Amino acid sequence: MSDLQLEIKNLIIDALGLEDMSADDIGAEQTLFGEGLGLDSVDALELGLAIQKRFGIKIDAEAKDTRKHFANVASLAAFVSAQKAA
Repeated sequence: MSDLQLEIKNLIIDALGLEDMSADDIGAEQTLFGEGLGLDSVDALELGLAIQKRFGIKIDAEAKDTRKHFANVASLAAFVSAQKAA
């Protein structure tokens, strides 16, 4: 697990108040929404805002790829890395 993935896992826990979970409980490839971690649309909004604030990047909620970027921790880490590099 990369440092960025660990940071995102901890951000998910902190931003969404998942105190009963640890970073080890969230798999890098585990689906974040629905059947996976069970996050919903409100969680998506809160997580998106937390990521923008923590990493200083912009997330376009209307972009067609945004849902794909938020699929799991690994895809979210790849998106953040790409945005920070741009």
